[in-house]
Amino acid sequence: MLKYIVAVLIAFVLIFLNIQNNKFDDKSLKLGVSIPRSGIMHAVGDAVYSGANSYFLHAQQNRLLGDVKVELIVYDDKYEPEMTVENIKKLIDKNVFAFFGLVGTPTVKKILPILRNTEIPLIAPFTGASFLRNSGKVDIVNFRSSYKEEIDYTVEYLRNKKNISNFAVFYQNDDYGEEGFVSLLYSLNERGLKLSGEGTYKRNTLSIRHAFHEIKSAKPEAVFMIGAYKANALFIKTAKKDPVFQNTIFCSISFGDADEMIKELDYNTDNLLFSQVVPSYKDSSKAVILEYKKMMKKYFPNQPLGFISLEAFLAAKSVVEALKNVDRPITRDKFLKEIKNLSKNILDGIDINYKNNQLHNKVYLFKYNNSNFIEVYNEN
Repeated sequence: MLKYIVAVLIAFVLIFLNIQNNKFDDKSLKLGVSIPRSGIMHAVGDAVYSGANSYFLHAQQNRLLGDVKVELIVYDDKYEPEMTVENIKKLIDKNVFAFFGLVGTPTVKKILPILRNTEIPLIAPFTGASFLRNSGKVDIVNFRSSYKEEIDYTVEYLRNKKNISNFAVFYQNDDYGEEGFVSLLYSLNERGLKLSGEGTYKRNTLSIRHAFHEIKSAKPEAVFMIGAYKANALFIKTAKKDPVFQNTIFCSISFGDADEMIKELDYNTDNLLFSQVVPSYKDSSKAVILEYKKMMKKYFPNQPLGFISLEAFLAAKSVVEALKNVDRPITRDKFLKEIKNLSKNILDGIDINYKNNQLHNKVYLFKYNNSNFIEVYNEN
């Protein structure tokens, strides 16, 4: 009997400690961020940080959460999974409320086993990987649509509007590239089409030569770019010098960072398509985008506007809006319930609706012309 009583007492103590650990009564909610702040992918990390923190600083300055301040704890992982693992361990030791805005499919996939052993949620990772839409025991709330949705939307446009049937793919040889490759195969198969060529390159390198020759032999009408912006741009620059690719359309998904790609290409963007998971950051018809421009100018005036920082801004605003609805004391469970039940129009011009484990379920397709991204899906 004594052993039973002791066991029950221990269980109650553990439950109590767990409940206490899930309360955040102090004045600072720490969000753990592991992103590339240096290396070949630093522009993406800089955009995620500036977009998100512009809204968190706005919320703090205007006391949108009362005395509670949302604080980003940021570590650089150079877009290398092993560094992400080390960063996540350090962030866990700092008792972060949630992880936010982690960049990359291979980096996020590497830390999932760690997340399964914690109660710390992951909010708005910058990846459209399918495994984040079916994450099992890990609490993940995506902001964006998936890579599969982006690719399928683009294939539909190319097939129905441009009558293209000869597709190839250039992709990064890791989990990110594999996600895009498999999604493209699925999308083509749904339409009775086959992939005519493929080529890969190593992550965090510009080793595209072998991939270029493999894809060139297929003489594709369209090439999907499932890579980082520098590698994608180098491939396109090389292709534009070759008559085989004279009329080829190059299709980049959102992770390819359209803004950085066009800079790398010296704004020579004929025959390029960019799929995105947020609308144009120049769309002045939406109140939330005007707000984004204002906050970026105020807090990060030297950071250029772009799709990535806009996405991070919208995700950060979603976090703050959810926290505003949480009854005190704040807990992770209360927060997760609120962010999954945000009102459709909470973002002032961009509808959200939590389904498929993501908040914003839309894909946009753009071309770049005369210094502007122009939405193209409904063109003739």
